Amino acid sequence: MRLECVEQETGPAPAWTVLWLHGLGADGHDFAPIVPELLRPHWPALRFVFPHAPVRPVTINGGMRMRAWYDITGMDFATRADAGGIEESVAQVEALVAHEAARGIAPSRIVLAGFSQGGAIALAAGLRRSEPLAGLVALSTYLPGGAAAAAQRHPNAVAQPVFFAHGDSDPVIPVQYGQASAQMLERAGFEVQWHRYPMAHQVCAEEIADLGDWLDRRLAA
Repeated sequence: MRLECVEQETGPAPAWTVLWLHGLGADGHDFAPIVPELLRPHWPALRFVFPHAPVRPVTINGGMRMRAWYDITGMDFATRADAGGIEESVAQVEALVAHEAARGIAPSRIVLAGFSQGGAIALAAGLRRSEPLAGLVALSTYLPGGAAAAAQRHPNAVAQPVFFAHGDSDPVIPVQYGQASAQMLERAGFEVQWHRYPMAHQVCAEEIADLGDWLDRRLAA
Protein backbone atom coordinates (compact mmCIF):
# COMPACT_ATOMS: atom_id res chain seq x y z
CA MET A 1 0.00 0.00 0.00
CA ARG A 2 1.13 3.54 -0.72
CA LEU A 3 2.38 5.40 2.34
CA GLU A 4 0.20 8.08 3.90
CA CYS A 5 1.58 11.55 3.24
CA VAL A 6 1.29 15.18 4.22
CA GLU A 7 0.96 17.29 1.06
CA GLN A 8 1.31 20.98 0.30
CA GLU A 9 0.78 22.60 -3.08
CA THR A 10 2.17 26.07 -3.66
CA GLY A 11 -0.22 26.83 -6.52
CA PRO A 12 -2.80 25.28 -8.84
CA ALA A 13 -1.79 22.47 -11.21
CA PRO A 14 1.72 21.88 -9.80
CA ALA A 15 4.34 21.10 -12.44
CA TRP A 16 7.00 19.73 -10.07
CA THR A 17 7.08 17.52 -6.97
CA VAL A 18 9.50 17.54 -4.04
CA LEU A 19 9.27 14.20 -2.24
CA TRP A 20 10.81 14.67 1.23
CA LEU A 21 11.59 11.85 3.70
CA HIS A 22 11.81 12.59 7.43
CA GLY A 23 14.31 11.25 9.97
CA LEU A 24 14.09 8.51 12.58
CA GLY A 25 11.19 8.89 15.02
CA ALA A 26 9.68 11.90 13.24
CA ASP A 27 6.83 11.91 10.72
CA GLY A 28 5.71 13.64 7.55
CA HIS A 29 4.82 16.82 9.42
CA ASP A 30 8.44 17.39 10.48
CA PHE A 31 9.67 19.33 7.45
CA ALA A 32 6.39 20.80 6.24
CA PRO A 33 7.07 24.15 8.03
CA ILE A 34 10.20 24.64 5.91
CA VAL A 35 8.21 25.10 2.69
CA PRO A 36 7.53 28.86 3.10
CA GLU A 37 11.20 29.47 3.96
CA LEU A 38 12.37 27.59 0.87
CA LEU A 39 10.08 29.07 -1.79
CA ARG A 40 11.09 31.73 -4.29
CA PRO A 41 8.40 34.04 -5.78
CA HIS A 42 9.23 33.17 -9.41
CA TRP A 43 9.06 29.39 -8.98
CA PRO A 44 6.37 27.36 -10.76
CA ALA A 45 3.70 25.66 -8.66
CA LEU A 46 5.19 22.78 -6.65
CA ARG A 47 3.71 19.85 -4.80
CA PHE A 48 5.56 18.92 -1.60
CA VAL A 49 4.94 15.32 -0.51
CA PHE A 50 6.05 14.34 3.01
CA PRO A 51 5.38 10.61 3.59
CA HIS A 52 5.10 8.98 7.01
CA ALA A 53 7.58 6.11 7.47
CA PRO A 54 6.16 2.81 8.76
CA VAL A 55 6.25 2.13 12.50
CA ARG A 56 8.78 -0.59 13.35
CA PRO A 57 10.98 -1.67 16.29
CA VAL A 58 14.44 -0.06 16.26
CA THR A 59 17.16 -2.23 17.79
CA ILE A 60 19.52 0.60 18.72
CA ASN A 61 16.68 2.20 20.74
CA GLY A 62 15.99 -0.91 22.78
CA GLY A 63 13.47 -2.28 20.31
CA MET A 64 11.13 0.68 20.81
CA ARG A 65 8.56 1.01 18.04
CA MET A 66 8.73 4.27 16.12
CA ARG A 67 8.51 5.62 12.61
CA ALA A 68 11.63 4.44 10.83
CA TRP A 69 12.68 3.76 7.25
CA TYR A 70 14.78 0.79 8.40
CA ASP A 71 16.05 -0.84 11.59
CA ILE A 72 19.37 0.35 13.00
CA THR A 73 21.17 -2.63 14.47
CA GLY A 74 24.37 -1.07 15.85
CA MET A 75 26.84 1.79 15.85
CA ASP A 76 29.05 0.61 12.96
CA PHE A 77 28.05 2.67 9.92
CA ALA A 78 29.24 -0.05 7.56
CA THR A 79 26.70 -2.57 8.85
CA ARG A 80 24.15 -0.67 10.94
CA ALA A 81 21.35 -0.37 8.36
CA ASP A 82 18.90 -3.26 7.98
CA ALA A 83 19.11 -4.26 4.31
CA GLY A 84 15.57 -5.62 4.23
CA GLY A 85 14.16 -2.40 5.63
CA ILE A 86 16.07 -0.36 3.05
CA GLU A 87 14.69 -2.53 0.23
CA GLU A 88 11.16 -2.09 1.55
CA SER A 89 11.51 1.68 1.88
CA VAL A 90 13.08 2.07 -1.57
CA ALA A 91 10.08 0.19 -3.01
CA GLN A 92 7.73 2.53 -1.13
CA VAL A 93 9.55 5.55 -2.54
CA GLU A 94 9.25 4.10 -6.03
CA ALA A 95 5.50 3.69 -5.46
CA LEU A 96 5.26 7.38 -4.54
CA VAL A 97 7.24 8.37 -7.65
CA ALA A 98 4.88 6.25 -9.76
CA HIS A 99 1.89 7.93 -8.09
CA GLU A 100 3.26 11.34 -9.00
CA ALA A 101 3.75 10.17 -12.59
CA ALA A 102 0.11 9.06 -12.62
CA ARG A 103 -0.81 12.58 -11.48
CA GLY A 104 1.12 14.07 -14.40
CA ILE A 105 4.51 14.80 -12.84
CA ALA A 106 7.25 13.03 -14.80
CA PRO A 107 10.29 11.67 -12.89
CA SER A 108 12.42 14.37 -14.52
CA ARG A 109 10.37 16.90 -12.53
CA ILE A 110 10.60 15.14 -9.17
CA VAL A 111 13.23 16.00 -6.56
CA LEU A 112 13.83 13.31 -3.91
CA ALA A 113 15.00 14.74 -0.58
CA GLY A 114 15.63 13.30 2.87
CA PHE A 115 17.03 14.09 6.29
CA SER A 116 19.13 11.59 8.29
CA GLN A 117 17.48 8.15 7.82
CA GLY A 118 15.27 9.66 5.14
CA GLY A 119 18.35 10.97 3.36
CA ALA A 120 19.89 7.50 3.42
CA ILE A 121 16.79 6.14 1.67
CA ALA A 122 16.80 9.03 -0.82
CA LEU A 123 20.36 8.13 -1.80
CA ALA A 124 19.68 4.37 -1.88
CA ALA A 125 16.65 4.92 -4.12
CA GLY A 126 18.43 7.45 -6.31
CA LEU A 127 21.34 5.12 -7.03
CA ARG A 128 18.95 2.60 -8.58
CA ARG A 129 17.01 4.94 -10.84
CA SER A 130 17.12 3.93 -14.49
CA GLU A 131 14.95 6.98 -15.24
CA PRO A 132 16.71 9.88 -13.52
CA LEU A 133 14.90 12.23 -11.17
CA ALA A 134 15.46 15.99 -11.25
CA GLY A 135 17.84 15.71 -8.31
CA LEU A 136 18.62 14.21 -4.91
CA VAL A 137 18.88 16.08 -1.60
CA ALA A 138 20.82 14.41 1.24
CA LEU A 139 20.73 16.27 4.57
CA SER A 140 22.75 15.14 7.60
CA THR A 141 23.01 11.60 6.28
CA TYR A 142 25.24 8.93 4.77
CA LEU A 143 25.15 6.38 1.95
CA PRO A 144 24.06 2.92 3.16
CA GLY A 145 26.42 0.30 1.79
CA GLY A 146 29.13 2.88 1.15
CA ALA A 147 31.48 2.50 -1.79
CA ALA A 148 30.02 -0.88 -2.79
CA ALA A 149 26.55 0.66 -3.18
CA ALA A 150 27.97 3.61 -5.14
CA ALA A 151 29.83 1.27 -7.49
CA GLN A 152 26.63 -0.67 -8.21
CA ARG A 153 24.59 2.41 -9.16
CA HIS A 154 22.53 2.26 -12.34
CA PRO A 155 24.50 3.88 -15.19
CA ASN A 156 21.67 6.38 -15.80
CA ALA A 157 21.51 7.41 -12.14
CA VAL A 158 24.54 9.71 -12.40
CA ALA A 159 22.43 12.20 -14.38
CA GLN A 160 20.86 13.19 -11.05
CA PRO A 161 22.64 16.13 -9.36
CA VAL A 162 23.05 15.80 -5.60
CA PHE A 163 22.80 18.47 -2.87
CA PHE A 164 24.62 17.05 0.17
CA ALA A 165 24.74 18.99 3.44
CA HIS A 166 25.95 18.21 6.96
CA GLY A 167 26.65 19.82 10.31
CA ASP A 168 30.21 20.16 11.65
CA SER A 169 29.23 18.99 15.13
CA ASP A 170 26.63 16.32 14.28
CA PRO A 171 26.65 13.82 17.20
CA VAL A 172 24.28 11.36 15.47
CA ILE A 173 25.99 10.96 12.09
CA PRO A 174 29.48 12.47 12.36
CA VAL A 175 30.35 14.79 9.50
CA GLN A 176 33.17 12.57 8.22
CA TYR A 177 30.62 9.91 7.26
CA GLY A 178 28.59 12.42 5.29
CA GLN A 179 31.65 13.82 3.55
CA ALA A 180 32.98 10.36 2.74
CA SER A 181 29.59 9.46 1.23
CA ALA A 182 29.60 12.61 -0.89
CA GLN A 183 33.08 11.73 -2.17
CA MET A 184 31.96 8.17 -2.99
CA LEU A 185 29.11 9.57 -5.07
CA GLU A 186 31.49 11.91 -6.88
CA ARG A 187 33.84 9.03 -7.69
CA ALA A 188 30.84 7.09 -9.01
CA GLY A 189 30.15 9.91 -11.48
CA PHE A 190 27.54 12.05 -9.71
CA GLU A 191 27.64 15.85 -9.70
CA VAL A 192 27.67 16.58 -5.96
CA GLN A 193 27.35 19.98 -4.31
CA TRP A 194 28.76 19.53 -0.79
CA HIS A 195 27.93 21.94 2.06
CA ARG A 196 29.11 21.96 5.67
CA TYR A 197 27.55 24.14 8.38
CA PRO A 198 28.34 25.02 12.02
CA MET A 199 25.44 23.01 13.47
CA ALA A 200 24.53 19.66 15.03
CA HIS A 201 22.00 17.09 13.69
CA GLN A 202 19.54 19.64 12.36
CA VAL A 203 18.97 22.14 9.56
CA CYS A 204 19.83 25.83 9.62
CA ALA A 205 18.74 28.98 7.78
CA GLU A 206 21.91 29.16 5.67
CA GLU A 207 21.38 25.56 4.57
CA ILE A 208 17.78 26.24 3.52
CA ALA A 209 18.95 29.30 1.53
CA ASP A 210 21.65 27.23 -0.23
CA LEU A 211 19.13 24.48 -0.96
CA GLY A 212 16.78 27.11 -2.40
CA ASP A 213 19.56 28.29 -4.74
CA TRP A 214 20.22 24.70 -5.83
CA LEU A 215 16.51 24.04 -6.42
CA ASP A 216 16.27 27.29 -8.38
CA ARG A 217 18.79 25.91 -10.87
CA ARG A 218 16.95 22.58 -11.09
CA LEU A 219 13.61 24.29 -11.78
CA ALA A 220 15.17 26.50 -14.45
CA ALA A 221 16.92 23.63 -16.25
